[in-house]
This record gives sequence, structure tokens and C-alpha cells, in this order.
Amino acid sequence: MITRYALFEGKVKDGQTEAFRAAVLNDILPKWKAFPGALDVRVTFADARDEGAPEIPMILAINYPDLATVETALASPARTAAKAATEEVLARFFDGRIHHHVTQANEFPL
Repeated sequence: MITRYALFEGKVKDGQTEAFRAAVLNDILPKWKAFPGALDVRVTFADARDEGAPEIPMILAINYPDLATVETALASPARTAAKAATEEVLARFFDGRIHHHVTQANEFPL
């Protein structure tokens, strides 16, 4: 199985923490789930280091059965939609950067 990660590092804009979380779950996540062949799509939010701090590093992971499926997904219109949704949400709520799709090959049976 192949897992592709997008790592989000930065700071949620002041007062936007809950709106950001909701937008990720409602706007970003469904678009990534539409990737052809995606077996599992999940997102994790790290807790802020200081109580009340709006910093939320985030990891989005997508599992695929093999590299050929990854290549199909990356060439699909679904990728364009997912990227656009992500960029739009980040522009509204987030000051930071994304390390898109660090690929890790996992040798687990499906």
C-alpha cells in the first residue's frame, strides 16, 4: 500500500480555529476522498502547544493500493478540485505552508 501525505505547518488566523477545522472536514476532506482509487483518507489536527493558541499543524493522508493508482489519481480532475479547495480554505483561515504529498511506500497487504 502507498500512503501519500500533505503536511500543513503554520498558524490559523486569530479567531478562526473552529471555522478552519470545519472547513477542512467539510470542504477539503471530501475533495481528497474523491481521488480515484483512494482506499482511505484521513486528517489529523495536532493540539496547540499553549492553551488557546491558534496553531494547528495538520496531516492529511491518503492510502492507495499501488503506485499505478497514485499516478492515475494525480492525473485526474479530482486532483485539481482537491488542490483548489485546499488553497481556498488556507487563504481564508491559515497563515503557513503545505508540504504537499511526501510519499511513503508501505509494504502491507491489503
